[in-house]
Amino acid sequence: MNTGRHVVVVGTQWGDEGKGKVVDWLTDHAQGVVRFQGGHNAGHTLVINGQKTALQLIPSGVMREGVACYVGNGVVVDPEHLLGEISRLEAAGVEVRSRLHISESCPVVLPTHVALDKAREIRRESDGSGKIGTTGKGIGPAYEDKVARRAIRLQDLKHPQRLQTKLAEVLDLHNFVLKHYLHTDTVDAAMVMDQLLKSAEQVRPLLADVGYSIHQAHQRGDRLLFEGAQGSLLDIDHGTYPFVTSSNCVAGTAAAGSGIGPGMLHYVLGITKAYTTRVGSGPFPTELPTTEAGSVGHHLSSVGQEFGTVTGRARRCGWLDVAALKRAVIINGVSGLCITKLDVLDGLPTIRACVGYTLDGERRDVLPLDADEIERCEPIYEDFPGWTQSTKGLTTWDQLPAQARNYLQRVGELIGAPIDMVSTGPDREHTIVLRHPFQA
Repeated sequence: MNTGRHVVVVGTQWGDEGKGKVVDWLTDHAQGVVRFQGGHNAGHTLVINGQKTALQLIPSGVMREGVACYVGNGVVVDPEHLLGEISRLEAAGVEVRSRLHISESCPVVLPTHVALDKAREIRRESDGSGKIGTTGKGIGPAYEDKVARRAIRLQDLKHPQRLQTKLAEVLDLHNFVLKHYLHTDTVDAAMVMDQLLKSAEQVRPLLADVGYSIHQAHQRGDRLLFEGAQGSLLDIDHGTYPFVTSSNCVAGTAAAGSGIGPGMLHYVLGITKAYTTRVGSGPFPTELPTTEAGSVGHHLSSVGQEFGTVTGRARRCGWLDVAALKRAVIINGVSGLCITKLDVLDGLPTIRACVGYTLDGERRDVLPLDADEIERCEPIYEDFPGWTQSTKGLTTWDQLPAQARNYLQRVGELIGAPIDMVSTGPDREHTIVLRHPFQA
């Protein structure tokens, strides 16, 4: 039997590593792309022939003609946002609906989830407990309902009476919390029901048994890409808790979040920026100030165009944190790394990489598990000479300046995982391949 080979793509930092571009590039060698966790709080920006496209729920493979796109059960879905994203792609001439297969088990993000998310952040800020830094899209509250076994799921859109009964129960709880605990406006249940029924007409034809569909694709010999959102250091279990997302975003989740067994995951590609960024609150040992013109932090922020795809928020920037990457390599079982945005480092006289920390007078070589301890970590740096030549758009290893090659080779040694790909710009063709994930 000619079964397929499959690759998982995950971020190994705090998200925004450039996963979308890499997935888009790899789909030239795949027949399907599977999104397995998160919601529309995550965004991927693709640049194809100079044109930018931002995706949030729909897998990045949609930009490749003929590639099947699967949204697994681990994703929470806002139906209105989904349909809006489909409409924008269709307006740009992309055929979507015949290729998009969404698990009917996906929990639904409701307007009350959004209201709860925003009101909680306001309360945290006002009472001094500190904002988590969520996107305010309702993703966290939607996952809470999933775990509490009261979620509305997309399959409920096929049964209006069942939907109305379940919705009345969950909105009664949500509105009680909004009114009596968070002291803010409630949400009209009839309005929510009307919105869902309108969305249902277009969503129902897209629903599928995604796990079985992926199994069938595997049996046919299709190559599949499993695409994660956010980054490993935002994982609900393994990240800088509580400054994390609301789902598991490590490679192992590709199985549970799409309905297949872990034996079908053959290679894990970890995406890593050549430096580090973070959006929202939480500890960040190598962070640099970004407001001072001429500073390294300002260079990374401005040259790297470090603004969130979904929120537009400025990202915090800092040097590459190898000790944090070691943690990500361990929890994902990374087979190989893709280093992105190498060109952003062009022109810096010295480049630094954090190789460990001093914590309370002791040396630590890997990121601690406790966010309070991470806050007290003092980075230990190894310095590298920079390069003046431009690396933007290079496509072979030998074209890179010697200093850039030395930096990358040393980073691979320190992390303990081979560098198999290097991204030298936003366009899909700006890629150096040392070892192809589908052929490794």
